[in-house]
Amino acid sequence: MNFYEQLFQKKPKEKIPVEKEIDANLETIKEELSFCDDVVYREFKIGQKQEMKAALIYTEGLANKTMLDESILEDLMYFTRMANMDPNVLKKKIHEAILDGSISVANVRESDDLDEAIDAVLIGDSVLLFDQWDKILIFDAKGWPMRSVGEPEMEMVIRGPGDGFNETLRVNTALVRRRIRDPKFKIKQMQIGKRSKTDIAVLYIEGITNKEILKMVKERLDQIQIDAVLGSSYIEQLIEDEWRSPFPQIQNTQRPDVVAAALYEGRVAIIIDNTPYALIAPATVATFIQSPEDHYERFFIASAIRILRVLALLTNLYLPSLYIAITSFHPGILPTDLLLYIAGSRLNVPFPVVIEAFLMEASLELLREAGVRLPGPIGATIGIVGGLVLGQAAVEAGIVSPLMVIVVALTAMAAYSSPSYSFAISFRMLRFVLMAASAFLGLYGIILATLIILTHLCNLKSFGVPYLSPLVASEMKWQDFKDFFIRVPLHMMRRRPQFLRPEDSIRMGKNRPNNAVKGDDTGGKKQ
Repeated sequence: MNFYEQLFQKKPKEKIPVEKEIDANLETIKEELSFCDDVVYREFKIGQKQEMKAALIYTEGLANKTMLDESILEDLMYFTRMANMDPNVLKKKIHEAILDGSISVANVRESDDLDEAIDAVLIGDSVLLFDQWDKILIFDAKGWPMRSVGEPEMEMVIRGPGDGFNETLRVNTALVRRRIRDPKFKIKQMQIGKRSKTDIAVLYIEGITNKEILKMVKERLDQIQIDAVLGSSYIEQLIEDEWRSPFPQIQNTQRPDVVAAALYEGRVAIIIDNTPYALIAPATVATFIQSPEDHYERFFIASAIRILRVLALLTNLYLPSLYIAITSFHPGILPTDLLLYIAGSRLNVPFPVVIEAFLMEASLELLREAGVRLPGPIGATIGIVGGLVLGQAAVEAGIVSPLMVIVVALTAMAAYSSPSYSFAISFRMLRFVLMAASAFLGLYGIILATLIILTHLCNLKSFGVPYLSPLVASEMKWQDFKDFFIRVPLHMMRRRPQFLRPEDSIRMGKNRPNNAVKGDDTGGKKQ
């Protein structure tokens, strides 16, 4: 047994044995599923003389009734009547005939555990029982309503593929499998949730993903003890390294191409049933400041946009606090003309700069939250119109200065530049911390708060990988900086990120001959 088989080996659990008498089995199942009126029990008889009892159990709304009628019930109830077979032989051979091809269902399996049968019924499968037979047959006949595959709603697609995850686990794993046609790409499924029994799929590429990272992910998933998992955020919060940190330590995405790219780098993905978001671990700061579109554009365009994105994040974090610190504590560092303009614009403002800044930033966050909760068109209208009207009215009423409105507007635009909502909201919350620090100590307070944040980031890890990798990696590799704040040409990124410690570090050969001459299509070779 190799490492992966040992890691994902299922632990044995207590079974409810299947009795030979069908009535005893039905009584046990009905007792476990009492007052479950959506569970259907279809009892019938098969054979030429209707001498053998059988029962089909499924959940209405989760099972495909057309498949049940045409592929199971019709075959058993009609074609067994036509078979001229001794009743005793029929009882012994009926299950073999079904498994060998009498039932036209793609996935059929045997089980001797009634508890497994009950779980199968509740997830949409169908269970078939026969009298005088101590096993059951479980058919994969799921047929619940599902949302079709469409563009991700929370991640704008500019040039990349337009398909996104939906709420069905198997659809989501298929979207990733379509992009990784490698037998080394593994999908290991488990269930989490004592009552919800939510299906979880762990995705990795054997031979690339570091075994220690994979083992850490599996162990943390096994330690989860919870009644129900209703979304990916449940898993994210329960397996992250430091729950007290404001920074996200696991990436979430709606895009299968992002998951595939992460798996090719050596990361691990987790897909949860009933949610359109996949989790990717480990995650670093570079993960959250990069956009998938960066890899679909030319390297100089992607690099320029990334630098702009980093500057926008710093603007979102520091601009209000710098305004407070300079105007309240250090006005002497400003040019005289600008200082006189700021002083003149604040002549009729009744509040100190600190109160003014907190009022405007709180109002902005309130507008943002109201826009998110309202329907799409109305929310956008409320955000734009509300911001314009509120800012103009506040200036005309003399409550805030015009420059304060500009600062808040620039901060709001910078906040929307981050590709990751979770990462951006962390900066939005820390912005208020820096504003409070600047209100007490000016620029010294900003520097002190920055040092505390940087110290925290240096100590933060995601599944054993430093959060600021490759800046603080134990062994700093210059190759890791090729896809960090800037992105070098694609043919130069031959190695996977070394801070992930992949088993296979080479992902690309030399696609560009060293002796290639400009304008020479022959690659420098003589004809």
